[in-house]
Amino acid sequence: MLRIHLMQNWWSLKDEAMEGALIDNGAIRRLAGIDLAKDNIPDATTILAFCHFMERHQLAEKIFKIVGQYMGEKGLLLREGTVVDATIIHAPTSTKNEKRERDPQMHQTCKENQWFFGMKVHLGWIRIPA
Repeated sequence: MLRIHLMQNWWSLKDEAMEGALIDNGAIRRLAGIDLAKDNIPDATTILAFCHFMERHQLAEKIFKIVGQYMGEKGLLLREGTVVDATIIHAPTSTKNEKRERDPQMHQTCKENQWFFGMKVHLGWIRIPA
């Protein structure tokens, strides 16, 4: 249930939408640790009850703090409200580095049935309330 609660928060899904995602999406089921052969998919009421349990015992804040400390030890930063955008920076296919070789960080990728050569960039930002 904790994995489901985290996914629900990451993707801003309502209880019914989370239930539907668990039913329809095998990848989300695997991430939640649900095996259809032996596990039941929790319904929206069960998901809501777990959310209320987390709120009642202030567990979400405690978990966020622990995960933040762990990620900090790994050199990563976790903040509430962070938005991450992944984009592709285009480059000509003949881009070479000082050694007259292709940069190993540059590669081909397909996005929406169109091929690009370049580098993926992940940008993170937060909105600071005024």
